Amino acid sequence: MAKVAGLFSPKDMTVGTPWKRIVEFSIPMLVGNIAQQLYNTVDSIVIGRYVGDNALAAVGSALPIFNFLLVFFVAVSTGAGIMVSQYFGAKDREKLSRSIGACITLTAIVATIIMIIGPIVVRPMLVLINTPESIIDWCASYLLILLVGNWGFSYFNILSGILRGLGDSLSALMFLLISTVLNIFLDIWFVAGLNMGVPGVALATVIAQVISAVLCAMKLKTMDYVFDLNLNMLKPKKEYVVQLLRLGLPSGLTQVIFSLAMITVQSLTNTFGEMFIACNVIVMRVDGFAMMPNFTFGVAMTTFAGQNVGAKKIDRVEEGTRQGLAIAVGVSIVITIIILIFGRYLMDIFTDTAELVDLSMKMMRILAVGYVAMAVTQVLSGVMRGAGDTMTPMWISLITTILLRVPIAYGIAYLTRSAQYPNGRPESIFISLLIAWVLGAVITSIFYKKGNWREKVLLS
Repeated sequence: MAKVAGLFSPKDMTVGTPWKRIVEFSIPMLVGNIAQQLYNTVDSIVIGRYVGDNALAAVGSALPIFNFLLVFFVAVSTGAGIMVSQYFGAKDREKLSRSIGACITLTAIVATIIMIIGPIVVRPMLVLINTPESIIDWCASYLLILLVGNWGFSYFNILSGILRGLGDSLSALMFLLISTVLNIFLDIWFVAGLNMGVPGVALATVIAQVISAVLCAMKLKTMDYVFDLNLNMLKPKKEYVVQLLRLGLPSGLTQVIFSLAMITVQSLTNTFGEMFIACNVIVMRVDGFAMMPNFTFGVAMTTFAGQNVGAKKIDRVEEGTRQGLAIAVGVSIVITIIILIFGRYLMDIFTDTAELVDLSMKMMRILAVGYVAMAVTQVLSGVMRGAGDTMTPMWISLITTILLRVPIAYGIAYLTRSAQYPNGRPESIFISLLIAWVLGAVITSIFYKKGNWREKVLLS
């Protein structure tokens, strides 16, 4: 029993062999990330199979707007993970408790604001990005339900981020798996059984996410041997709010930039018609799974670096970075090979339309080799964030996403216009993304080696 309980307790990553600690932390979180991706993927499969390709396109067109409206929680979650990991590594109970309390209170305030203003701006934003009339009503209903019920999504992301900062990625995994199974059951019941269509998928997601958030909160409440969680700690002190936003806002701003770029690119995607919009949804669903190891190792390196920086073990951070990078690149190479060989079978899951499967596989081949580059970017960016340098990854994202990807996408589309492709070739969407990924890896490597992140060593 003691061994089982230990699996669900905070993990000290300042001792032991670095790569073993990173892998131990990453495996449950990777499974959790895959489960998280299942939310959107199951939505897409159920919608594509039971409602049709246009409904599938509607769900895909709605997601960039949903992500844009919830970027604050990316900021708070990132800041929370950094503060929690560093204070946990420094064994500072008071600051650890205050930072967790500030996260919980800020999340409640912003979730309420989004619940109010989200429904007001949904339809104007859909019109702004050229959403086809044939799917705009479905898009709007999907977004309205997700935004009104955003508390579950918001708190799960924040509370699971706190758990990961404490080194406990397994608890968040178990709660997520429970809610994922529930989400799948509700998806099928609401759409196939009750014929609720696109709104049914959104409602299933909201219910499942609320449950995962409640389970995370219950787990944190039992961890009073590590930190204090009471009304006094929930009163946010200015210094912790400022510190949280200082660490988190660069990542939040990065996500804002990324979301705006996605909305801009979605506007271009929408000009290629419903077939390509549905293709984009399928590719992004497969991409979501392919990218999971990269995101997982990035978060693992943030926690690893944060705890060791808090313990003032910079040499151990550098050793762990080398080992973590080797693992991440190796995994990405394997994933790329699998996609190139078996990708078509993955596309078949979403639709029976042969033309749509062929188009999706064609676009997937363009992206596949970029996953190795993203492994480098995520690991090195994770280390810099864990050390407290969240500005450098933000600027790199700004350069690659806004200054490179968007102009390249529109430029290729403009230069390839023809009678057959009056709005340009749709390949422009994925070629531009591949170029941005590769250049991002190069730039991130340069700034990591430059070493300014070492100057951020410990939170004051």
